[in-house]
Amino acid sequence: MSARRKKQIIASQLPAVQPPAPPVGDRGSQRSQAAALLPLGALMLAGLSAFSSQAVAQQTAGETARQLPAVNVQADADKPDGLRGTTTRVGKVLQDPHDIPQAVTTITKSLMEEQQVGSLREALRNVSGISFNAAEGGRSGDNMNLRGFYTFGDMYLDGIRDTAQYNRETFNLEQIDVLRGAGAMLFGRGQAGGVINQVSKTPLRFEEVKVTGSVGTQGYLEGTADINKPINDKTAIRVNLMQRDEGSWRSNPASGAEPELHRKGLAVSLGLNLYTNNQFWINHSRSTTNDNPDFGTSFNAATREPGKILPANYFWGTDRTFDKSDTSMTTLVNEYRLSATSQLRTQLRFADYQRSYWAKTPNLSTPPNALGGVGGNQTRATNYKTTTLQLDYSNKFQALGMKHEVVSGVEYLKEDSYRKGLQNFGSIPAPDFRPYQEATAGTATKFTSDSYALYVQDTVEFIPKWKATAGVRRDQMNATYSSTTSPQLKFGESSYRAALSYHPAVDTHYYLAWSNSFSPTADLYQLTVRPQPAERSGVIELGAKWLLLDGDLALRAALYQATKNWERNADLESTAAILTKKRRTRGLELEAAGRISEKWDVFGGIALMDAKILEVAENVDPISGVITQANPEYAGKRARNTPRYTFNLWSTYKLGGGWKIGGGVEAKGDRDAVNPSGAGAVPTLNGNYQPNNAPAYARWDAMVSYEQAKWTLRLNVKNLFDKLYYDAVYDNGGFTVPGNKRSAMLSAEYKF
Repeated sequence: MSARRKKQIIASQLPAVQPPAPPVGDRGSQRSQAAALLPLGALMLAGLSAFSSQAVAQQTAGETARQLPAVNVQADADKPDGLRGTTTRVGKVLQDPHDIPQAVTTITKSLMEEQQVGSLREALRNVSGISFNAAEGGRSGDNMNLRGFYTFGDMYLDGIRDTAQYNRETFNLEQIDVLRGAGAMLFGRGQAGGVINQVSKTPLRFEEVKVTGSVGTQGYLEGTADINKPINDKTAIRVNLMQRDEGSWRSNPASGAEPELHRKGLAVSLGLNLYTNNQFWINHSRSTTNDNPDFGTSFNAATREPGKILPANYFWGTDRTFDKSDTSMTTLVNEYRLSATSQLRTQLRFADYQRSYWAKTPNLSTPPNALGGVGGNQTRATNYKTTTLQLDYSNKFQALGMKHEVVSGVEYLKEDSYRKGLQNFGSIPAPDFRPYQEATAGTATKFTSDSYALYVQDTVEFIPKWKATAGVRRDQMNATYSSTTSPQLKFGESSYRAALSYHPAVDTHYYLAWSNSFSPTADLYQLTVRPQPAERSGVIELGAKWLLLDGDLALRAALYQATKNWERNADLESTAAILTKKRRTRGLELEAAGRISEKWDVFGGIALMDAKILEVAENVDPISGVITQANPEYAGKRARNTPRYTFNLWSTYKLGGGWKIGGGVEAKGDRDAVNPSGAGAVPTLNGNYQPNNAPAYARWDAMVSYEQAKWTLRLNVKNLFDKLYYDAVYDNGGFTVPGNKRSAMLSAEYKF
């Protein structure tokens, strides 16, 4: 029986009054009971007293639901859906991605486990249209481009902004949702490429402990534990643990030092009053890193290719270079069902991100030495704290003979950011930087801000099978800076979203959508003489979504055009904040995810992108205030780090007797690395325009596993053909980071 058919059977046996939905990651926990506690959101909004009569009526309905007989097939809904994501909250309410009039890619827990994925970055290799940036100029940590636009302002965890500079792990993730296109109306300030939302694991209704241990080449060791324990019928706790150590095929020939990962994580989620009209979750997570960062190899200005004067396995770091971080988040969540069709969801989060690193940049022709005297030094100490309060209200009703689905909400975000370089206790030939030991000279960059937002969106079925969506959001940001020239900023902007959807059948969805976004990037840059105009983006998208094979296989296609004005430079150290005045990406995306048969699963996508600079940058000199323009020859050139194509495929097949085989490929076209904001000459080679360029590549992976009810053995081989490829580029053109060579990992998983 297909996963979709099982859910249809369950739905047909549920009471007419639907229960409160738990967070994504607990898909099977959907039974209604009475509320006994005042909701967190109601305490914050006294005006909710007007809904008290509805709550009483719902309590009576919940009592009736408790008396219904148990549904025997309920456990099927708790099983994973394989490679197709069936629920998401990127539209602000829990729904099937199929119903959202915008392109959505969901990376499921099953996909990440089959691929032995540890980091968010590795998981995102499954997303078509994505490319990776190297970490120069202070933009260290997870740093990706989507549809050719950077995403460092579009990272979210459970719908709450998570834009700090750090490396994210997947041990506590149920899934990863990528909402493509401008998402400012739903999420606030952001870019044109899309929103990357991580979905945390939360308590389930059944007891289970899953322990996994992995060992592999290049010093790979990882252990994880996922412990779920119901305490009673309304209370449960879930604990996830992780420790991972990993080496590299690259090393310093003088000392043997190599890039390393040493990461630990702990996440605890306590669910209270579950499966009632008034649910609570208390979530806390903490992760630490103690890495040795790798900034790759230099481009050769004579060839515009990755340098070959020195071997690709040379690493310029030492035994003392480091990347240390400590990230802590505590989140309180309340879902309060006001009636059979309306709900208030409240989230309050306190987050603290601390990080300090010293990385060595490469040299084209001089090999590294043991003292770290060759190559540049990138150092940083940062502390970023946020307090976020979100209240989202949703309701379904009929008015004027039409069906309405309304979502609305308010948001408050408090940010406090601090960053400064580190003190060199050594010398230029023998540098000695130490974690969190800030430089005595210079001034720290400080930034505090209060942001407020209000939004409302309505989806109306104005005639059968046709829906129209319209939404508006207003954001206000009041910030204070350490800058002496622009110490304050008051910024307000409105964002919009509109779509027309046609559903000729339940399993078919055609849509035309438009959305926009904005970003003052004030949280990233030290403002100078005067604030520059905010980034503004507009995206139009024509798409289609199909559910085949009784809903087990999802297909989607999208044609889009994304245009951005006043595009910012991703490099915090750049003297020119504006990268281009106007640029555009036109693209086509095709994706498939799900089950072709009971034995055969597939997840894949292709993205074709045409990214061009339409108008060159205009920058304000930080001292004189004079406006400077970039070289006009950059107009019409391809945007940086945007491959013309990307292709990804992962597929598994059950052979029988517990055996499963799988494999896949990740391919990307060549990518330019250039800063088009300067007034100097454009880069050329043999008289033709040619910036530094990372060549196209295809990386193949393979997997074989033996699975039983309680335990699994799995062997993963990554980069099966030992391809030398260049994974990430520093946008401004200095260097590129080689990807991993062939590696093997053997994992054992046990459930009890």
